[in-house]
This record gives sequence, C-alpha cells and structure tokens, in this order.
Amino acid sequence: MATSTLNTETLESLGTAQDGNSETQIEKPNKTKNRLMIIINCAFATIGVVGGPLLVRLYYLHGGTRKWLTSFLQSAGFPILIFPLMFLFIQSKLSTRKDVQISSSFCIEPKLFLSSAAIGVLFGVDNFMYSLGLSYLPVSTATILFATNLCFVAFFSWLIVKQKFTAFIINAVVVMTLGSVLLGINIDGDRPTGVSKCHYLLGFLLTLVAAALAGLMLPFIELALLKATRKITYSSLMQFQFILSLFATIVCVIGMLVNKDFQAIPREANEFDLGKAKYYIIMVVTAIVWQLTTVGLVGIIFYTSALFNGIFAAVLVPFTGVAAVICYHENFTGLKGMALALCLWGFCSYFYGEYKMLHKVTNNETPKTIEKVENELKRLDDHEEP
Repeated sequence: MATSTLNTETLESLGTAQDGNSETQIEKPNKTKNRLMIIINCAFATIGVVGGPLLVRLYYLHGGTRKWLTSFLQSAGFPILIFPLMFLFIQSKLSTRKDVQISSSFCIEPKLFLSSAAIGVLFGVDNFMYSLGLSYLPVSTATILFATNLCFVAFFSWLIVKQKFTAFIINAVVVMTLGSVLLGINIDGDRPTGVSKCHYLLGFLLTLVAAALAGLMLPFIELALLKATRKITYSSLMQFQFILSLFATIVCVIGMLVNKDFQAIPREANEFDLGKAKYYIIMVVTAIVWQLTTVGLVGIIFYTSALFNGIFAAVLVPFTGVAAVICYHENFTGLKGMALALCLWGFCSYFYGEYKMLHKVTNNETPKTIEKVENELKRLDDHEEP
C-alpha cells in the first residue's frame, strides 16, 4: 500500500510536472544550494555595484581622463574566470559518473556562444556610455539615475520574456522617472567643480541611455538562457559570462586603439595625483571589482530572473549614494534626497506588487497541486491492490 503522506519534495516535483508544456533548459540545484548561490551572487553584485562607481570616480578625481580605459576596466577582469572554469572542467572529468555527455557538453553550445557575444558587444557600448556619464556627474547622482534601470528592465522583461506588467510596475516607472526629472532640475547646485552645464547634461543623458541599454540586455540574457538547447549548468553559465566580458573588452580595446589610450596610459600614470604605483593598483582592483559585478548579476538572473536583478540593483542605490557622500564629501541636496526617496518608493511599489502576485499564484496553485498529488497517490494505491 502506497503511503499518502504529502511531503515538500513530492509537491515540488509534481508542481514542476504541471509546467511540462514549457520545457525549461536551465538545470537548477536543490533549494538549499539555490538559496546559497543567490546569496553569494548578491554579495558579488553588491561589491561591484557599490565599489565600482567609487573606484572609477577616484580615478577621475585624481587626474584620470581616459573614458575608454574606464570602460575597458568594467569587463577586462574576465581572465580570473579561467581558474574556476578549470576547476569545473577537472571536476567533470573526475566525476564518478561515466557519462560521455559530461565532457562533451561541458563547452557552451554555439547558439549560446553567439548570444553571449552579441550581448557582450552591447555591454561594451553600455560601459562606455556609463563611464563617460560618470566622468561628468557625482557618484550619488549617477547612481540614482542608473537606478531607473529597474523601469527599463521591467518594460523589456514584459516585452521580451513576457513578464506580466502590473499597475505596481507602472507606478514604479512613474515615480522613478519623476526622480530623474528632479535631478535634472538641480543642475547648478549638483554640478561638480570644473564641469560645464553642457557636459553635466551630457552626463545626465548618457547615464539614462546606459540604464536603458542595461535594462535591454538583462532580459536578453534571461531569454538566451531560457532558449538554450542544452541544459544550463553553472559551468556553462560561467562560460557565458566569460564570452560576454571578452567581447565587451574587444569593443573597448578598439575604442582605446582609436583614441590612442595605450600610448597615454604610461604618461597618465606618471602624472597621477596618488602616484604611479597606486594608479596601476586602482586599475587592477577596479577590473576585479567590476568582474565580480558581472558574475553576480548574471548569476542572479540564472537563479531568479532579470526583474529580480533590477530590483536588487535598485536596493543598492542608497548604499552607493551614502558611500559617495562619505568618501568624496559630495553634496547631498534636498532634491537629491527627494529623488532617492522616489527611487525607494518605486522599488517598494514594485516589490509589493511582486509579493501580491506571488501570494495570489500560490493560493491558486496550491489546492490544484495537492489535488493532483492525491489523485496520483490514489492511482498508485489502486494499481498496487490486487
């Protein structure tokens, strides 16, 4: 006689079976490991999202002027991924499972390679626009502006991966847009010393465009992973990140060659306010920190969604702004505070909407899942009885 106990694993397995018509190609780990990896990737993203802009601004404040160089640093740290990739490859070779597909499927499939390369090119262009915008804006202002990325992520997720577009998302878009408008009103009071009004406006617009482009890339990453023919493992995800950063770096290297940045780097290092040694240390640390950002953000998309990625990035806005005020003594005006409050309001509105939707789906699906489990157990009982 089959047992009629309903445990969590049975519910989850049969709940997954309900979605059999939409075959997912992403092989996710168990729930405990899943949560652990989300925490680790969120930690990586936090280090980069908060520390990256501060390091770039440090470069600009002490004599750095090369925009393509700072763009290059946002993706040039990808070689550090070689070491975990080597470990994962050796681990697959030494696996006790004698499955031929383990070694043959370790390398990323061609379709996913092309997707990561195309997104990498967009990533390189986005890095340049963000770096140029940050050279004309205070870190706190640029960070709040880039937080509008959540609005673009929400819209493009609805458009590309068919994410539901609720009233709460619309509210988030409206209030975060108002926050950007408030920052635009405060041009003279927020403009850094030595930056003209024209350059400030250029930085303002470039940062918004960079936020929009980033909002487009994140759903494309999610779509590429969902449309993969093979199952996505963490090793193939890391290869995806490696290729993405490689092509972004190639775009920036081309820009540096055209702008003759490589010839200017030694001269700029000698003239750097903090000294030549610290110049190169800042370069290396910046590249590593930004690479942690890429690893963290792509990992968050893999384990959750592009929308959650945008939410988490918006959560970090206050921390980056406060860090900029502490480290660089930037002015934190009343309008900037209102813009930050609107940004947080938009985030809370979006998060509350997602919570209500999840609660509604859970209430609707749980009775169906339990009924399905009970029917399945009854079928097994009938089958076992003579």
